[in-house]
Amino acid sequence: MSLFRKFFYRKPPDGLLEITERVYVFDSCFSTDVFDDDKYGQYIGDIVLHLRSHFADASFMVFNFREEERESQQSLLASILSIYDMVVMDYPRQYEGCPLLTMEMVHHFLRSGESWLSLGQHNVLIMHCERGGWNVLAFMLAGLLLYRKQFIGEQRTLEMVYRQAPRELIQLLSPLNPMPSQIRYLHYISRRNVSAEWPPGDRPLTLDCVILRNTPGCNGEDGCRPIFRIYGQDPLLGTDNSPKVLFSTPKRSKYVRHYKRV
Repeated sequence: MSLFRKFFYRKPPDGLLEITERVYVFDSCFSTDVFDDDKYGQYIGDIVLHLRSHFADASFMVFNFREEERESQQSLLASILSIYDMVVMDYPRQYEGCPLLTMEMVHHFLRSGESWLSLGQHNVLIMHCERGGWNVLAFMLAGLLLYRKQFIGEQRTLEMVYRQAPRELIQLLSPLNPMPSQIRYLHYISRRNVSAEWPPGDRPLTLDCVILRNTPGCNGEDGCRPIFRIYGQDPLLGTDNSPKVLFSTPKRSKYVRHYKRV
């Protein structure tokens, strides 16, 4: 069977990385290079031409993870691809600076991706992220693979997706390791058929402790003074879904200690 697949394997179009059948990612998502608008438009246009020749009868849907500050405006990618009659669905590339999105947003993405790919064998899904969005894109890809039961194992699937990007890119995007939180969210996706409620509803949580595996060095000192902020929906304002600071460590307090590396 492996020989059969190798014999009939077709190289993906230039500029795209194949994650699984009919799911691709723009290779610019794995680069730290920054394009100006004209060069970026040419780059996208060349990829579209390769796509059209590679998949003559296909229909394309593009999911783009973009900056939240410009959500009221059409993204540059959507503007370029509209010329080629390609549909772009924009999602935020982070949530309050964290490489995770709300479960409501994750649920919308999973349902949209599954629906598009299930409509027909000629439907192709392409993923793209603006600068700084790779961590969220990787998580969403892993979630889609688990949601469609193409892979088994949350950590294994997430690590497989992360390996597609250079290690230096991951370290550049986030000073913290996002994988533990992302794996916890992937457990929700994998167990969706076990629970009667999907997506899981908001529930009050209690933070007992925070464990730092490595003590970061701040301002050249061998240690840090951690300040924590917890964001979420205000339980007293049920109609307002915008995130608010529910808790913040006082910047000047006897509780803000200086921790040194042991």
